[in-house]
Formats: sequence, C-alpha cells, structure tokens
Amino acid sequence: MTIAVSAASGQLGRIAVTHLKTLVDPSQVVALARDPAKLADLGVTARPFDYTRPDMLIAGLDGVETLALISSGDLAGRVDQHRNVIEAAKAAGVGRIVYTSILKADRSPLMIASDHRATEEILAGAGIATTILRNNWYSENRAATLPAALGAGALIGAAGQAPFNTATRADLGQALAIAAADAALAGAVLELAGDETYTLADLAAEAQRQSGRDLPYRDLSPEEYQAALLAAGLPAGFAAVLVDADVQARDGWMADDSGALSRLLGRPTTPIADVVAAALA
Repeated sequence: MTIAVSAASGQLGRIAVTHLKTLVDPSQVVALARDPAKLADLGVTARPFDYTRPDMLIAGLDGVETLALISSGDLAGRVDQHRNVIEAAKAAGVGRIVYTSILKADRSPLMIASDHRATEEILAGAGIATTILRNNWYSENRAATLPAALGAGALIGAAGQAPFNTATRADLGQALAIAAADAALAGAVLELAGDETYTLADLAAEAQRQSGRDLPYRDLSPEEYQAALLAAGLPAGFAAVLVDADVQARDGWMADDSGALSRLLGRPTTPIADVVAAALA
C-alpha cells in the first residue's frame, strides 16, 4: 500500500510523514510538495505536487492508494485547488482520500468553514472512499500570542467565556498519519479536538501561573478586537478570520468533548499547560 501526504513540507505534513514512517514501511510513503527539495530530510520518496497545477498532479499520484490531502492555506482559491487534487486522484486511481477539514464543517458558521464544507461535498460526489478529519483550531495559534500578551499586560480577544477544545499540531499530525494508515477508517467522519476545555481567561491564568507575571484576559467587542489586530499589523482578511472565530466560539463552535482525537491517538491529547510552556520557553 502506497500512502502519499500532500503539503508534506509544511508543519502538519512533516509531522504526519514522520509518524507515518513508524506505522508502515517508509518505502510505502510518498511526500508531495511544490518543492520536493524541501523533503530530502524525510527519508521517503518525494514528488512535486502543486495544487494549482492540474498538469502535474496525476503524475504525482501515480501508484498511490491512499492520499492524505492537507487543506490548502490559500483562503482565496482553496476550493478550486482541492477540486484539482480530487479530480487528479480520481484519474490516477487513488482508492481513498483522507482530508483535513474543520470542526463541525457540515454546519459550522465559521467564516473559514464554507471552503471545507464545499470540499467535503466535492469529495462526496467524487466516487472515492474518504476519511474526513474535522480538525479543531491549533492550540499553538492561541498560545503563540502569549509572549506578546505578557509584554502588553493583557491577553485580548472577543470570545467572552467561550469554551475551546483546541488541539496541538503534533496531535493532529499524528492523527492524520494513523487515519491514512488504517484502511478500516474509510467512510469515517471524525470530529478531532483536544480533551481539555478552557476559556481564554483560563489560558491567561495558566500563562500567569507559569510566568509569575500578571496576565488578565481583556474581552473586547468584535470591532475593538479587529482594530487591535489591524494595529498589530495583521492583514485585514486574516484579522477578520480571527475575530469571526472568537465570535462564533461564543456559541460553542470551537468546543467538542467527544474524545475522538484521544481515542484515535490511543492516549490523552497534549495538555494546554504543556502548550503554554512551549510558547513561553
């Protein structure tokens, strides 16, 4: 069985390939990326693979039985890019696609959920077996702001007391490898989130405990939060995505206590305290 991982030069892809090599013979693993030279250290077959280049995609999937399709980071064109890959997979005879979607994609009102919902619909009509991994937000996305928050004297957001069950990139990368290696997961749709439920106030309190420095959580209106992100230099589109995520989180759209991720991993998910420690190191 040959298993290919797309976007393998990215952080999630590299984690998935590295773990996949512990589950199957490395000779069965193919790493795909726009620049295969960036994959040389992974110790597996590397092939060029650009979501925007339909002409090269079929060749990249030659002999591949299972494709781990990591979603594109291009917010403007990723549905078309995903369609390119799915059509190429069908033409190449790929037997199963494992797709990294977003939590509750079929009904989530998050701004970025619509692209994943559209991709899931394309997959459903492609006639290829699928495994859908609906990944929650990365824990690192939140924790990465903590050093700056400590410098500013407050962690800011617009989520109120919203519950979060974020998951680390390492946990989700390992989950992708496990799902790609397990043909029995064909047809599965898994909502993947961390075991631990926390609020942004909880996150601030953990950073305060570890750093010994005062760090309150300051809740802002969506407009105030948007303005603060823009003032910090974030692009307007990305700032809008972050604000939208906080606002929708208030209604539970970034919470999930099903435990599906820890069951897939066969262990508890990484504690938030560990994520905070890494961010503050």
